[in-house]
Amino acid sequence: MSFGETPITVIGNLTADPELKFTDNGAALAKFTIAATPRVFDRDANQWKDGQATFFRCAAWRQLAEHAADSLTKGSRVVAHGRIRQHDWKTDTGENRSMLVMEVDEIGASVRFTTVTINARRPAQSAPTAGDDAWNTAAAVVKQEGDEPPF
Repeated sequence: MSFGETPITVIGNLTADPELKFTDNGAALAKFTIAATPRVFDRDANQWKDGQATFFRCAAWRQLAEHAADSLTKGSRVVAHGRIRQHDWKTDTGENRSMLVMEVDEIGASVRFTTVTINARRPAQSAPTAGDDAWNTAAAVVKQEGDEPPF
């Protein structure tokens, strides 16, 4: 993220399956919308109700786009983090238009109301070795009884 950008984290549900496209130069682009709906307590009815939903149009690029399209479906509850970008264009009739889009840097399934299974995939050419991974306890020196963890 660069200085002056507007960071945002959105928690909500996908309104449709992510739409995966490829640019002319082969970059993957996934477009999707997240509906963030607050829950409000209605004291008169003594129950929780849905508030007014806010819809966030989102875009994810490259490998993130492909993973999102492969992993997420309509209704998936997600946590997405990125930045707000404004896109400006002219219509065919010459009218100026603009819209805000959340450019997603990270997205994952929320485990608040469900469970998920993670299938870790790493490209063979960039997979770290055990010695490269600081969190890999298998690469640590064998513990003696009473030793502290290797981090």
